[in-house]
Amino acid sequence: QVQLVESGGGLVQAGGSLRLSCAASGGTFSRLSMGWFRQAPGKERESVAVISWWNAGRTYYTDSVKGRFTISRDNAKNTVYLQMNNLKPVDTAVYYCAAETSLTFTTDLAKYDYWGQGTQVTVSS
Repeated sequence: QVQLVESGGGLVQAGGSLRLSCAASGGTFSRLSMGWFRQAPGKERESVAVISWWNAGRTYYTDSVKGRFTISRDNAKNTVYLQMNNLKPVDTAVYYCAAETSLTFTTDLAKYDYWGQGTQVTVSS
């Protein structure tokens, strides 16, 4: 049973930065892929970034955040981060961290087994 606890959301002006954290417990983290997803009002949940605890920390970013967001991990703390720079109003959403256990590096949210509660990110103009 993997438990995920998110933090770091908040309100920021356009162009600002936030750092989201996702602390994981209760699992064999070296075998997980961890993803950040987001869901804006009226829109489907989408993949933002993915990192593996295996495979030398392979990462993925959706095109809309490339160059602005960075996903990283701290193995000692069992924590994954999402550094978000140059935030835009379109980034406003609830951000979720999630873990998948299939050892298949994927952006498909249907493949993810565990989810955090989500943290609100609001970007004002």
